Amino acid sequence: MALLQIRQYGDEILKKKAREVTAFDSKLHLLLDDMWDTLKEHDALGLAAPQVGVLRRAVIILMDDGEPYELINPVIVEESGRETMNEACLSVPNKQGDVERAAFIKVEALDRFGVPFTLDADDVLATGICHEIDHLDGILFLDRAFAVQDCTPEDKENRKAIKEKRRAEAKKKRNK
Repeated sequence: MALLQIRQYGDEILKKKAREVTAFDSKLHLLLDDMWDTLKEHDALGLAAPQVGVLRRAVIILMDDGEPYELINPVIVEESGRETMNEACLSVPNKQGDVERAAFIKVEALDRFGVPFTLDADDVLATGICHEIDHLDGILFLDRAFAVQDCTPEDKENRKAIKEKRRAEAKKKRNK
């Protein structure tokens, strides 16, 4: 496995639309595995292939409860409600912003083997999926944010504390 370079704001690849994945082979599996290593190294929620320089429609998300999701060629087929969350992005370091997105989504995607599935998502998972699918379409959270602020080291520590708290709560739920 390898750690991949995260493309940063200003890199033209982040503004391009990713192409559909058509081959569900060892090359795709290696990309996904390397994306997982990269995501974990940065302690982030999600990562899209364009963020590591690959213009393919592949997204990974690791929820606070440790549940991993791989979505290949994801399409949102239903959404409802609206909610605002503060977002950050590995490709836009030192910035955070408030973004309004769907409160609930239903997404159709393929897994790493090309098997179709449907996923219902709300709250942080819905936001994360929408954020990562935006990357596949060349859209950054900055393009949607109605309030953008600099992200201080204290903000980053607060985000980390919130993640740790959510993970602990999710672990408690799993153990009941």
